[in-house]
Amino acid sequence: MDELIDILTPTGEHTGATAMKTEAHRKGLFHATVHVWFYNKNGAILLQKRAKNKEIHPSLWDVSVAGHIGAGEGILDAAVREIKEEIGLIISKGQLKKIGVFKSVQQHGKELMDCEFHHTFLAELSVDLDQLTKQQSEVEDLQLWPFAIFEQHLDNPKMNPPIVPHDATYYSTILKEIKNLL
Repeated sequence: MDELIDILTPTGEHTGATAMKTEAHRKGLFHATVHVWFYNKNGAILLQKRAKNKEIHPSLWDVSVAGHIGAGEGILDAAVREIKEEIGLIISKGQLKKIGVFKSVQQHGKELMDCEFHHTFLAELSVDLDQLTKQQSEVEDLQLWPFAIFEQHLDNPKMNPPIVPHDATYYSTILKEIKNLL
């Protein structure tokens, strides 16, 4: 689904311009996204398997919830909205712990370049997995992965099932920050 988003400078500042998401990806324009990593007290991380019809990284395991921040939308508002849309969970802004903003530039094809700033949050998953509702157009599956299994996949990217190839520093920061909360 296409949506209007704010365009940022390469350092993350608002330019005052907006564009449709598809145009931003085609032209390699910087924009903002939210990433929300859910974890539980048992030392597991909620991962989503991206829908097989996704243009970028179809059927790979990825962050619990992610999405673009709409033009003029607040960062926390976008995070709460994406959580409700993708996994059917209603949480408050106060349940989100921001751990940073990560710049990511990935060329996916001749006319598809992600130039994003991921506003990244952690949140405790306090409901059972069967209480979550997948957004069929975005999410193929949801699973809780124990830290040890997730770390094995990070150490060996060719391991099955495959995960989205984010920067290693990004993933290590996520694990470190979650472990600090437990």
